[in-house]
Amino acid sequence: MELSISRSSYEMIASLRIFFLQENNFQFIYDKCYRNGWADSYLINVDGENIGYGSVWGKDKREDRDAIFEFYIIPTFRKFASFIFPRLQFASEARYIECQTNDLLLSTMLYEYAHNINAEAILFKDHHQTNMQIPGVIFTRHATTDENPNDAGGFVLEMNGEVVASGGLMLNYNMPYADIYMDVKENYRQKGFGSLIVQELKKEAYRMGRVPAARCNIENKVSKATLLKAGFEVCGCRVVGSL
Repeated sequence: MELSISRSSYEMIASLRIFFLQENNFQFIYDKCYRNGWADSYLINVDGENIGYGSVWGKDKREDRDAIFEFYIIPTFRKFASFIFPRLQFASEARYIECQTNDLLLSTMLYEYAHNINAEAILFKDHHQTNMQIPGVIFTRHATTDENPNDAGGFVLEMNGEVVASGGLMLNYNMPYADIYMDVKENYRQKGFGSLIVQELKKEAYRMGRVPAARCNIENKVSKATLLKAGFEVCGCRVVGSL
């Protein structure tokens, strides 16, 4: 088997990446790396056939290219993944793997080749609809001057004319997913406002033709509880390991 791994443009891996996204039917938090120019990609060729690719970005600094965050091999060649991956690491000079645990191929490489593995964030997918209400609280959207097409913001909860929570949807992830964010005023926290606004933001996502998703820091127990109460469920973690 003649293997070659070479730096490539995104256009050269784009068709293979469609297979990656179809096979991994979840929000991929690194998707924006390509659009923002934060990633370098490597095309994997065996005996003259393009059979996969790998991509790297900067673990701590966007200008670096030291972490493999995406690795895809077409199914007929996947049995060679453990042979190919170290060659990708050598070609890219990556020193880390950074991946989602629901990305089964790369997370397998993580556990096989990496050490000092740490989970940094919890990933959530929608599980069920909730019907929470707080008397006197209104969910609405305020006009915003932010012209960022990737940020559908300005959503708020109001009580007695006061904004008690705010949030929105980040749209710069792979279609059809939208990433929910929210914030509750400090003196109104742990009173159900966080879960309520998440519940309503989920509905807004579906109205836009999007699928709501979310994530939080691994140590943020309050945010985790808020998202679970609003009908999300844990679907994985974002993990980092040293090579």
